[in-house]
Amino acid sequence: MSTAFCFDLDGTLTARELLPAIAAETGLVAEIEALTMATINGVLPFESSFRLRCRLLADVPISRVHAIVSGLPLFQDIIAFIQARPQSCYVITGNLDAWVSGLLARIGVPFFASQAATDGDRLLGVTSVLDKGAAVQRVRADHARIVAVGDGVGDMAMFENADLRIAYAGLHPPVPMLVASADMVCTSQVALVRALEALP
Repeated sequence: MSTAFCFDLDGTLTARELLPAIAAETGLVAEIEALTMATINGVLPFESSFRLRCRLLADVPISRVHAIVSGLPLFQDIIAFIQARPQSCYVITGNLDAWVSGLLARIGVPFFASQAATDGDRLLGVTSVLDKGAAVQRVRADHARIVAVGDGVGDMAMFENADLRIAYAGLHPPVPMLVASADMVCTSQVALVRALEALP
């Protein structure tokens, strides 16, 4: 059976969330955190929250965001698992292609991301927010089984379209709705990699 492994990026591959790291450059940490919590608590839909957070962070030059992203710590055991299986691993992230494409190119596997409009080093806006469920369906065209790994509200659509769902608690506890729909919860990168390697 051909298995595809679909990973969220923030908090799943990165050991720090991207948007708060960018917000530290702008003095908007509290505002970004409030919007994030409103999304987690179901007060604000993910797409609306994400577009608003990107608008607040649009003044940070894209080149500076690339530098911030390149400095984010990664869960190296999970990265090693992915890089050993470049034909069967995918990153499915709601973050903007203009912000994360450099990091994902270094990881070296196919990825799906939200799309940004840019003008040189400036972010003009969000042109489309990734539908993670649709991304999983595109992956399914080439694989018989989908394993999804994530931690946040934005990963629900990925879980709903996967065959095996793993909630990952490497950076912080996964959101309750994700845990409720998960087939397993892994609390460390070592446990996650062992679980993935043990799949038939």
